[in-house]
Amino acid sequence: MSTRGSTLGILLLLILLGAGGRALWTWLDRPIERVAIRGELQHVSADYLRSQLAPLLQGQTWLSADLPALRRRARNIDWLAEVRVAREWPYTLAFELVEQVPVARWNDEYLLNSNGEPFAFAPVEPPEGLPDLAGPVGSGAEVLAYHDRLVPRFETLGLHITQLRLEPRGAWRFQLDDGVWVMLGRSDREARLARLTAAWQRQLGTQAAHIRYIDLRYPNGVAVAWHGETDIEEEDDGTG
Repeated sequence: MSTRGSTLGILLLLILLGAGGRALWTWLDRPIERVAIRGELQHVSADYLRSQLAPLLQGQTWLSADLPALRRRARNIDWLAEVRVAREWPYTLAFELVEQVPVARWNDEYLLNSNGEPFAFAPVEPPEGLPDLAGPVGSGAEVLAYHDRLVPRFETLGLHITQLRLEPRGAWRFQLDDGVWVMLGRSDREARLARLTAAWQRQLGTQAAHIRYIDLRYPNGVAVAWHGETDIEEEDDGTG
């Protein structure tokens, strides 16, 4: 066989293989028939996640689907911390999902994960008993970290921090056991908390049910506002 004939034969074979490959691709690249949801889900259901994934898959076919792009878009779904996507035969896309772990409520409409990152929770109900935190946009990690610092301090007094607020100008306030509010302010926080601990152990703890709020923004002692009274009473810390 001449060289010219051999070359022509190879070209014909490549054309046939190419045509066959295109036919095979066309035959395999069918609409996605099934979406598999995998992962340990405690707060959201597989049906909820399928409803959130469905718009991302409209018009997609099994072989042509851009899996990295799907993963990035699925990662934006509320309650999802991580997403992995794979093709499975026949005509299935499998989503391996890692759920967000909520550790606190945030600004009423969001939850925080353990990194202090907010995510929307509606329409899924958040778990009960989460601390209620609030602060300016972008301050989630700071507020969560300060909450975690305050918790052991007040656990020694048998108290829980049920709300913690960081105001736009940097002042802090928090609520104890869904009752007494404490105005902590911006500066000298450790010294002020020490005065509160001393006053609580000395007198205020036994009168907590009658206290509206405690103001620590004084150079010495604490100021107490009582239920049913308009004035506040200053409690000396005993240091003069």
